[in-house]
Amino acid sequence: MSRHLVRRADEARYGPGVAGFRHWPVVDEATPAAVHTGFSLCEMDSGASVAPRAQSFEEAVFVTEGALVLGTPEGAVLLGPGDYALLPTGYPHAWRNEGGEVARWARMLAPQPRERLDGDTFSVPLPEFGEPKPIDVRDPRNRLFGHIEASNMDSGRQGQEQLALSASMRTALLVYSGITVKMMVDSDLGAQLLTMFMVQYEPDGVAGPHDHPFEETYYFIEGEGEGTFDGETYRLSPGDVAFAGVGCVHGFRNVGDAPLRWLETQAPQPPGRHSYRFVRDWDYLRMRLGDNG
Repeated sequence: MSRHLVRRADEARYGPGVAGFRHWPVVDEATPAAVHTGFSLCEMDSGASVAPRAQSFEEAVFVTEGALVLGTPEGAVLLGPGDYALLPTGYPHAWRNEGGEVARWARMLAPQPRERLDGDTFSVPLPEFGEPKPIDVRDPRNRLFGHIEASNMDSGRQGQEQLALSASMRTALLVYSGITVKMMVDSDLGAQLLTMFMVQYEPDGVAGPHDHPFEETYYFIEGEGEGTFDGETYRLSPGDVAFAGVGCVHGFRNVGDAPLRWLETQAPQPPGRHSYRFVRDWDYLRMRLGDNG
């Protein structure tokens, strides 16, 4: 059984849903090796809506185009490109597109919804939305929302003026070996079952072969990359999606002359230790043992 999947942007097939809403289920119950991950790309026509619901799984969303109104028990929130949100398990919510263009977003669900149980989704009452308000990432009362832009991934632009766009350590940028990572949805935001974050490789960025005790999905946004999954190598471009199951040995490198950037998700959340198993480290141990007879 294959432990990985690569889907090209031109393979996208948006299946019908409720009127005006469509989604491309890239990773779901039909994906071998996928148990925890439900990842899809969604789109909603102007004027369309999705009725109030609650779900027995967590949901994280990242808006790429257009404008979405998310109705919640606390009121309506306006989400635009670069905005992201966490919908906790059992959280009542509804969607509608009040903009003049199609809205598009990436959606991560964990654990994986079960079709035989009506997608683990339940119709629930929800008060009228009211006037939607944009996300205020500096408001310390903000518990479920955030915003990220390409400039947030620039390690040379992490001064106080840039960091003032957030009220928390979510501004922290992990930088190593030509790679930068910025967390978006994780336990700090209240997630229990998944993570969502942005990854950027500089032209010399490389991550050697490794695997994890959890599932990962990668939605490529900018640049040109090369990914290797269990010995199979793929060229990866904007709009492509890849998935690596538990135990799939994978690695990436930037093959272009500009930054390579993708949205990444994990489920379940990584353990506190040993979330990475690099092949080079265990090859080194094997060599040392061999040297010792």
